[in-house]
Amino acid sequence: MLKNNITTHVITRRMGILRMNIKGKALLAGCIALAFSNMALAEDIKVAVVGAMSGPVAQYGDQEFTGAEQAVADINAKGGIKGNKLQIVKYDDACDPKQAVAVANKVVNDGIKYVIGHLCSSSTQPASDIYEDEGILMITPAATAPELTARGYQLILRTTGLDSDQGPTAAKYILEKVKPQRIAIVHDKQQYGEGLARAVQDGLKKGNANVVFFDGITAGEKDFSTLVARLKKENIDFVYYGGYHPEMGQILRQARAAGLKTQFMGPEGVANVSLSNIAGESAEGLLVTKPKNYDQVPANKPIVDAIKAKKQDPSGAFVWTTYAALQSLQAGLNQSDDPAEIAKYLKANSVDTVMGPLTWDEKGDLKGFEFGVFDWHANGTATDAK
Repeated sequence: MLKNNITTHVITRRMGILRMNIKGKALLAGCIALAFSNMALAEDIKVAVVGAMSGPVAQYGDQEFTGAEQAVADINAKGGIKGNKLQIVKYDDACDPKQAVAVANKVVNDGIKYVIGHLCSSSTQPASDIYEDEGILMITPAATAPELTARGYQLILRTTGLDSDQGPTAAKYILEKVKPQRIAIVHDKQQYGEGLARAVQDGLKKGNANVVFFDGITAGEKDFSTLVARLKKENIDFVYYGGYHPEMGQILRQARAAGLKTQFMGPEGVANVSLSNIAGESAEGLLVTKPKNYDQVPANKPIVDAIKAKKQDPSGAFVWTTYAALQSLQAGLNQSDDPAEIAKYLKANSVDTVMGPLTWDEKGDLKGFEFGVFDWHANGTATDAK
């Protein structure tokens, strides 16, 4: 009987040890799983920042990246997205449509679900086809072509206005403030520039303005002697140019060298310090339409100071539209990591940004976005036009 009791005791003790081992292993496995889970939760959230980081309008890519870099630094410093940090992955499309498609496919292959970009309308539109098909959210801080959001896509938003906003703003100022007698409208034959030129033309026609000619030049050209001669021959006293700063700078410089006193005007695509580097003193007095000077908003001073501390320029419009795009993405990511759900959330809610509160319509366009008219100066700054 004693032997049986001892045997029973030993068996019971061994069973207890076995149960303890099993529980211990289960606990250890749970701890390991939890550790890996926490590691997964702590992974960076990758965001593609796509724009013209090279090429003739690389200055706008610089603005975009400056804004993105500062926004991500500020967001991460405040805890990121539920403890996860945002990580920028930089892509260069050079504002070239073919390169934009290649970049978009690379973003897909890299497994990134969120894109800030592209910049130029002509490169943004073909890239957006790929993002929409692949379920990737795109917030563009610069593409203004109305066609971009007129196709029923669900995953496109922007933090800038439209050509259909900017064109009428320019036309209204021309009609009410400048009141020229003979107008020429020139564009660079690209989606952004020509689209704006046509929007301005439509606004001027409604005001019965005298548009003498509407014509295009070729982007990349540097000799505009033929255009300048035509302006002189036709006694043009006002030129609206739809396009970017490299050509605008050359046109201004050559027009002034030929003795023309013609008033020129262009969109935010020309409003770049590089314009002044090209045109020199000839840039003084150019009229530009662009978003407001967000670097002058008192609440944005800490951001301005942080950017200046890195020897970067905080004055570019796309610095701020890009910063606001990241803030918008942050607001969406705090609700969901699903691109479609983020898009739905943003279209249904207001987001506080460096540009003020932003709201979107069902197409992904901003509600109530306003462009201003500014005097451009030879030193590369802009002040409110009177």
